Amino acid sequence: MGIYALQDLNLAGVRWELNEMPSKEDLKKAPIQQTFQTNRAGTPIIIPAAAPITLDTVKSMVVRPTDTDSLLRMIGEFNHPLRNGATNVVMPNIAKNPNGLVIITDLPSSDDDASGKILSGAAGEMVDKMLFAINMSRENVSIIPLVFWRTPGGRTPSREEIDLSMPFVDKLLEMLQPKIVITFGTLAASEIAKTNLTSDHGSEIVSDKGYTIVPMFHPNYLILKPSAKKDVWDALQNIQKLLKIQ
Repeated sequence: MGIYALQDLNLAGVRWELNEMPSKEDLKKAPIQQTFQTNRAGTPIIIPAAAPITLDTVKSMVVRPTDTDSLLRMIGEFNHPLRNGATNVVMPNIAKNPNGLVIITDLPSSDDDASGKILSGAAGEMVDKMLFAINMSRENVSIIPLVFWRTPGGRTPSREEIDLSMPFVDKLLEMLQPKIVITFGTLAASEIAKTNLTSDHGSEIVSDKGYTIVPMFHPNYLILKPSAKKDVWDALQNIQKLLKIQ
């Protein structure tokens, strides 16, 4: 299979797993590493290894922020396992004048990693055109990445990596109180809408949180497959109608 065919599969949302995170069993078996330093008297000081971040720890953290600015600061400072390999934390775009629409997108791209801004580069230009077509922009539409750090080589994140990011995503949704949530890409459709993008693109899925979720193709897929733009246009028009009704 050639490189362009592989890119086609990738942008279409076909996922693969390269799990670099150790399992809980591995962590239990692994010897505890300790750092030795020497004090002024020359006596070694044993510094215990830092405990791994747990999902319970993250859930307890996200209870504290009472506004989006505080939550964003927490995301920017959070020591996620992916952070060390990323250039930047890719921060959400929080709409200054929200209109009830929130986008949750798949993984940050290399452009996003370089800029620290979600949906930048060619994909960002496509998103801006999509929003403009229904009289919207990033000024009134918030955009949240499923995880806030680029994975090595753009691989699919592990279950643990997603789980440690999701409490922040859930808290943002709770604060923003959207009417409609669009998911971009296969992974976001699976994690947020609990559905298959291929079969349910453009469908309306009612969340138990009270908002409607609409799974859609990722903008990168539209760049690769312009023929899919009609399906996306139909979905966008329907979203525009739903926002007026709700």
